[in-house]
Amino acid sequence: MVNKKRMIRNEKGISLRAFAPNAVTALALCVGLSGARFAFMENWVLAAGAVVLAGILDGLDGRIARLLNAQSRFGAELDSLSDVIAFGVTPALIMFFWSLQHMPQFGWVLSLTMVVGCALRLARFNARIDDDDQPHKSAGFLTGIPAPVAAGLAMLPLYLWVITGQEPFRHYAVVAPWIVLIAFLMISNTATYSWSSLRLRKNIRLEALAGFALLGVALITNPWITLSAISIFYIILIPFSIRSYAKVKRQRAMEPVDTESSV
Repeated sequence: MVNKKRMIRNEKGISLRAFAPNAVTALALCVGLSGARFAFMENWVLAAGAVVLAGILDGLDGRIARLLNAQSRFGAELDSLSDVIAFGVTPALIMFFWSLQHMPQFGWVLSLTMVVGCALRLARFNARIDDDDQPHKSAGFLTGIPAPVAAGLAMLPLYLWVITGQEPFRHYAVVAPWIVLIAFLMISNTATYSWSSLRLRKNIRLEALAGFALLGVALITNPWITLSAISIFYIILIPFSIRSYAKVKRQRAMEPVDTESSV
């Protein structure tokens, strides 16, 4: 009887409610990968812009899924595959054609660290998706930096080059170690802030809304300066997130153990 009901449901096809977030994920994949095409054309502004737009779309698909109560394992797998291509492969190609192709020997190898780091991070995430023992997640933190954030951070030298026109930002001696650092942060066990770990005080909510609105305007009017500032601010926040998680960890260790429930 149960199998028959499932067959009837499958014959009806996928609902529009479940289709919407997956469509946004597919759009993020296509937009992100278009950045590689713009890199081939040496249009660096559109290349970086495509990855940033893909990151915005990637942030929307999960929220749409939760809003519509349309989360699924298929959607999670599609999101991971999209992230590897849009935020691993595409930034690697952009940074290679923009800078690392001029490196004498290991330019391509170092570009691939972005792809490998992104793939390993998402494989780890999928492997732990049903694991109850996730201390960072249970405390509201992330493990390492998310793939969309890593893609944006990896292109920081490109943002600074667009703003200033200074060739040192494009030199492989600057770009190569930066790419390797970002790839390492993706797969590291560093506790980083997530949206759920950030709390706003009631008395500054209106100010926060105003600041968010102004940030949106700044992204439209001065995107590269704004993206550079956001990237630098995020890097500065990492030590504070490590300290915040250490504080939460100490507080948990001091909590009394409920022996009755354990028995």
